[in-house]
Amino acid sequence: MSVRRRTTLRAVAAATVAIALAAGCSNANSGANKGGGGGATGVLTIGKPDGPQTNNSNPFLNTSAGATLGYRYMIYEPLAMTNMIKPTEKADPWLATDWEWESNFTKVTFTLDDRAKWADGKDLTADDVEFTFNLLKKHPALNGNGIPFDGIAVEGGKVVLTFKESQFVNQNKIIQTFIVPKHIWEKVDNPETWPNRTPVGSGPYKLKTFTPQTTTLVATPTYWNGKTKVKELRYTAYNDNSAATTALATGKVEWSFVFMPNHKQLFIDKDPKNHKLWFPSGLGIHGLWFNTARKPLDNPALRKAMAMVVDRNAIHIQAQATLYPEITNPTGIPLPAGEPFLAPEYQGANTKPDVPGAKKLLAEAGFTLEGGVLKDPSGKPVTLTFTDPAGWNDYITGLAIIKDNVKQLGIEAKVKTQTAEAWGVDVANGNFDATLHWTNSGATPYDMYQNVMDGALLQPIGKSSQLGNFGRFKNDEATAALKEYANAKDEPTRTKALHTVQKIFVEQAPMIPTAAAPIGAEYSTKNWIGWPTEANPYAPPQHTQPSALEIVLNLTPAK
Repeated sequence: MSVRRRTTLRAVAAATVAIALAAGCSNANSGANKGGGGGATGVLTIGKPDGPQTNNSNPFLNTSAGATLGYRYMIYEPLAMTNMIKPTEKADPWLATDWEWESNFTKVTFTLDDRAKWADGKDLTADDVEFTFNLLKKHPALNGNGIPFDGIAVEGGKVVLTFKESQFVNQNKIIQTFIVPKHIWEKVDNPETWPNRTPVGSGPYKLKTFTPQTTTLVATPTYWNGKTKVKELRYTAYNDNSAATTALATGKVEWSFVFMPNHKQLFIDKDPKNHKLWFPSGLGIHGLWFNTARKPLDNPALRKAMAMVVDRNAIHIQAQATLYPEITNPTGIPLPAGEPFLAPEYQGANTKPDVPGAKKLLAEAGFTLEGGVLKDPSGKPVTLTFTDPAGWNDYITGLAIIKDNVKQLGIEAKVKTQTAEAWGVDVANGNFDATLHWTNSGATPYDMYQNVMDGALLQPIGKSSQLGNFGRFKNDEATAALKEYANAKDEPTRTKALHTVQKIFVEQAPMIPTAAAPIGAEYSTKNWIGWPTEANPYAPPQHTQPSALEIVLNLTPAK
């Protein structure tokens, strides 16, 4: 599986069959572990099963190679570093030494670290931060979190942001915004499409070489925040999960997030002393997103009926090898972590398949079953195409299960695979019927629901959505409830709003939740130590999350 975030993790799969590595990949790391291993040579090898990449290092585009492989976090830095598995904890200062919110969360003031510099030696100043936020305000396609910026100013050397509404739910998103150099980006004609092939950031690494298969970053000797033990980062894009798994098992790759149907046999047992994995989870989920702007999926009765027949337990066992927690509640909220957030009417509810109930719902909505074929109210047969990247075998297997499940309703579905890059573009543009995809995650289920249902993120078909609502879901009540949650001044108001959102999610079924989303990774301690673990959870271990930089800076060569 690819990293599925969010966010987004996201993060966060790969092929249905084992195939040989592409020629460009098979030799990519051939010398990485010679002469005493990666730790001895200063090289850390990282792999992704996302296939060949296009040279694009624009940090604000979630479809760029920098985002897909995760290396954007090594070049560009945030104002503060948050921990996704402990989102309520105070973030670590980074480019900012301090930030102060007013009590109503409509104003924040940043004090910057005056030591910060760009990789080209120029000082990083408040003007750069002001420029970055104005860039995002002016270009919504780059504003990946949909932050509603209002006032942006430099006052007494500090950066002050003001908002017309409370940013209670966006605190972490704002403080971990990438900061880019004004002296470079102000010369760009169209930053929304700029590939940024020679990126300059404030982070400890700079781009050395890029090929569709392998991207190499080298440490910046003058990094403002200290020296790095890892001198080179080598990212390899493998064609599928089997190839990436083989690379992990043989030591060619030391860090990855790859779905393995038998992780113990395929990875752990190959080097029990050094091969590790840790899969913590938040409140994000994986699920089948519907394109609600396309017929017949614009009909909520069809979407809900499909949700009623999907066998989540079969997906949990057959597609995910029990590695990801099973979704057992129709609200999609992972349990038991999300138990306190459940509306009373959904406490005790379950996702066991109900084919008779689904057929009854469809009949009441004007669908008919003729000769085993489901026809919509206009008399047209219901046929669908499920899409996901070739090589993401947990998703592809999941789609095959869902295809069989909905066949019970007379729905004819087919599974279509694409390259990860083409799929990402199609999802953003709304060019799909239904696709397995992840959601955002946060301290509460709000981030998950907002990612799927918020009308404020809605883009027309054909216009790229970098923010979410890929399924073009439009429901004014849901949008209002999400807004009410975000702006609430007390917990009872938030609770009421969240219960409303849950009800709409269940009844309108903009997506079918299939699993809780882990923020995990496989890694090796043979050459590098200092990884986050359950005993030391200083960051989620996934290398396409913002805290990946914190992990790399924490690594030291193994003795």
